Amino acid sequence: MDMSRLTWLLGEPVATGQLKANPEDFIVEEDLGFEPDGEGEHLLVRIRKNGCNTQFVAEQLARFAKVHPRDVSYAGLKDRHAVTEQWFCLHLPGKADPDLSQFDLEGCEVVRASRHRKKMRIGTLKGNAFTLVLRQISDIADVEARLEKITQQGVPNYFGTQRFGRGGNNLVQAKRWATNEARPKERAKRSFYLSASRSAMFNIVASQRLANGTVRQPMLGDALQLSGRGSWFVAKAEEFESLKPRVESGELLVTAPLPGDGPLGTLEDAEAFEQTCLHDQTDLLSLLKRERVEPARRAIMLQPLQMQWQRWDDVTLELKFWLPAGSYATSVVRELMNLDETDADITE
Repeated sequence: MDMSRLTWLLGEPVATGQLKANPEDFIVEEDLGFEPDGEGEHLLVRIRKNGCNTQFVAEQLARFAKVHPRDVSYAGLKDRHAVTEQWFCLHLPGKADPDLSQFDLEGCEVVRASRHRKKMRIGTLKGNAFTLVLRQISDIADVEARLEKITQQGVPNYFGTQRFGRGGNNLVQAKRWATNEARPKERAKRSFYLSASRSAMFNIVASQRLANGTVRQPMLGDALQLSGRGSWFVAKAEEFESLKPRVESGELLVTAPLPGDGPLGTLEDAEAFEQTCLHDQTDLLSLLKRERVEPARRAIMLQPLQMQWQRWDDVTLELKFWLPAGSYATSVVRELMNLDETDADITE
């Protein structure tokens, strides 16, 4: 997906710069939102890694602990080309803890380990804390001015480029599958292609709402989400006027669809708007329906929390913030500057 065609909240940045000039410039710390129980048949292992992808580390942990790979799980994928801390979950019923001091994998360090009662599954995390170093910034004053605005207004909650695969290949393959040119055999690839399809359509609708200036102005029939919550409700005529100030203040967030096998979730004006945005996506919409993907909604705007930054010099800035699970640090950086190279982060 061409991210340059999506609408910016603050207008296209004037500055250019580099993100991830080296892995240490992109640090991600996973936040489960809870502490391990200290007992149970699962062992949670927190690992700091650099130069290793999540699935590879999980496989090596399984081999080390002498368990089947399916007995090692994790909450989300993290980028290989970054310094990341995340939890892995080993199912060890009736077994002693392995001696993790002997776990030797280049680029990996065991930070801590503790027993837990429940299996950790994909999505079992609250969010991620990021520490980024932006380098070779051509206009650092403009970047700082944008950071001040983002602290107040947030950023568009776009899915990042890596959701669509290298060169957008996940979306290309989804379209081939949708038109029966090729059906992917591997379950994991089918999942990637379906996710790319609905993510692209979310981005399209979100971009159009930003373009017409209605992300803080509800339409009749909008699906609205209480800030910080996952559930949503439809803005109906009898309560519409009372909802307007709550949307304008950011207490309620306008959502866009993650389409599937079912209605979009909106009604009346909002439904008509979304259908118009997606009128040329019939093949992908049919694929999602055919595969019985469950429809969902996602807030269009994202508010980074705990934001702080400091200049290192006239062309370098360190930026820290926290994002909820499923959001992308590159969506924040996109509002700050145009990158010299294509960078990706995985924070699902």
